[in-house]
Amino acid sequence: MGATGAVLLWAFDATDSEAEIARLGSETARLGEAYESLTGLIEAAPMPMWYRATDLRLAMVNSAYVDAVEGRDAADVVARGLELVEGSGRGGPLAGAAVAREQGRPHQQVLPATIDGARRSLQIYDVPLPSGGVAGFAIDIEELEQARSGAKRFAEAQRAMLDRLSAGVAQFGGDRSLVFCNQPFRRMFAMRSEWLADRPEFDRVLERMREANRLPEVRDFPSWKAERRDWFMQTGSAQGSGAMEENWHLRGGTHLRVVAQPLPDGGLLLIFEDRTEQVQLASARDTLLRVRTATFDNLFEALGVFAADGRLQLWNNRFRALWGLEEEFLASHPRVDAFAEAAGAKLATPGRSALIPDLVRSATVGRQQRGGRVAFADGRHFEFAGVPLPDGNALFTMLDITDSRRAEQALRDRADALEATDKVKTAFVANMSYELRTPLTSISGFAEMLHGGYAGALTPQAEGYVGAILESVERLGLLVDDVLDLTRAESDRAETDRSDVDLAATVRAAAETILPSAKRRKLDFAIEVARSTGRVNGNPKRLKEVVEHLLRHAVAATPDGGRVLLHTDGNATSARIVVSDDGVGMDAEAVAHAFDRFAESKPMGDRALGLGLPLAKQFVEAHGGTIELVSEPGAGTLITVELPRR
Repeated sequence: MGATGAVLLWAFDATDSEAEIARLGSETARLGEAYESLTGLIEAAPMPMWYRATDLRLAMVNSAYVDAVEGRDAADVVARGLELVEGSGRGGPLAGAAVAREQGRPHQQVLPATIDGARRSLQIYDVPLPSGGVAGFAIDIEELEQARSGAKRFAEAQRAMLDRLSAGVAQFGGDRSLVFCNQPFRRMFAMRSEWLADRPEFDRVLERMREANRLPEVRDFPSWKAERRDWFMQTGSAQGSGAMEENWHLRGGTHLRVVAQPLPDGGLLLIFEDRTEQVQLASARDTLLRVRTATFDNLFEALGVFAADGRLQLWNNRFRALWGLEEEFLASHPRVDAFAEAAGAKLATPGRSALIPDLVRSATVGRQQRGGRVAFADGRHFEFAGVPLPDGNALFTMLDITDSRRAEQALRDRADALEATDKVKTAFVANMSYELRTPLTSISGFAEMLHGGYAGALTPQAEGYVGAILESVERLGLLVDDVLDLTRAESDRAETDRSDVDLAATVRAAAETILPSAKRRKLDFAIEVARSTGRVNGNPKRLKEVVEHLLRHAVAATPDGGRVLLHTDGNATSARIVVSDDGVGMDAEAVAHAFDRFAESKPMGDRALGLGLPLAKQFVEAHGGTIELVSEPGAGTLITVELPRR
């Protein structure tokens, strides 16, 4: 070297160095490849990711971060320091990174962010690195938060709904502690809210129920409780619903229906339904059905119920026995046409069985009740009817009227015989009345001749006898006339012609007829005809006879020197005739039979009542009027007649 131009050569073994250099180059290439892969993975990740330097400023971000903050590129985001989430200070994004670096372990928090113009909730993870920097990434949990919020609202609404149910509801968690129970549950099992607030376990709840006598009586309570504890592990059933159901019969007659539904979280939902009232109603219904069936089968009537489709649904024993049909045939619920065909053989006229379908259709389709009578071949007679029922069915009834029909026929025969006897009696009385008129006329004529002096002068005593004869003949003649009037009325031969009658004039004319008898008796005969009496529509002859009969009765019942009053008045619709006397009066029995024809008359002094009152009543009622008699012994009699104007 130097001026001599010498060259210095030295040699050393570089094998190890070259091997190390090669190894380091390979490691560098591998790490570079891993870095590139990791960088590509981070860049392709759908979630925002970033890296903070030791000063916690952004140093690197991926594309998802850039898109989330709406930056141009990663360099722009880093340069501008655009943070992904909102907030500053202890609640900001840097606070979480600082906490992670200080604690030396990952830190997570939920912070709000605005992405694409929408508010989102992000789960932020900050991971400290050995270099002093902090890496981070964010997961969008907005849908999860919404799902959690919805589940929370649903649970609250569900519990509010369960609290309003009439059934008791209790929910146990996966740890078998009570997490919820509604008001009916607390009332049903007499549990205090303070005790339930401690979230007692399932076993303790059962024990408290037992202490309150709200569990069924069992011999081995621990085993029974263990079986109920297995409800938590029942994840399914034959039906796939997983629900278990059983009935608890408690002291005092309480019936509880218990439904146990395992929950997906390992919990259990219990529902307690108080079915005491339903059980009692069902028992009462069953009793009612048994009573109805027994009553139905023991009724005197034969009953059958046909449905709206025409099939026989129900029948009693008498119905089956009446038609002589087999139980198997009836149990097949035959249609009404088939039933009528089978029943026709029992009827005297088989064709009459067609009435049964007609009645059933009329009741089910037309909703009309119809009935009739039918004769059986054995001589019995039945009354039948089809009655529409509220449920759309028809009730077919059969009533044996054989005995009543025989009794009815016997009554008809007796009535016919009585009517014939009455006609014979009436004819006899009428004939006798006509036969009596001839001798009465002779007696009256001879007595008047004697009274007129044709046979010479009479002594005062003889004149008294003749006067008594004439008075008796007159009374007997009136009685004969009454009998004839009665027979003519019963034979429908009485005058029915009507006209406009001046009632006041008719009453005065009748009073003039009776006036001589009243004078002979020295009676105070008062006549009061009001202007309101007016006119009525009727038969003048019969109306005059009514007044005459009433006055004759009053005169006959009044002692000499007594008082008889005839009063008439009226209103717009009717006229009234009142006849009163102060005679001997009548007792209750006499009043009850005063208007009876041919009733035995009690003597009134030396006079008898006769047929005047029955005839008066008959004539008044023929005019559409009414007659009323009021009397007391010793207080006289008051008779009131009301006649309609038209």
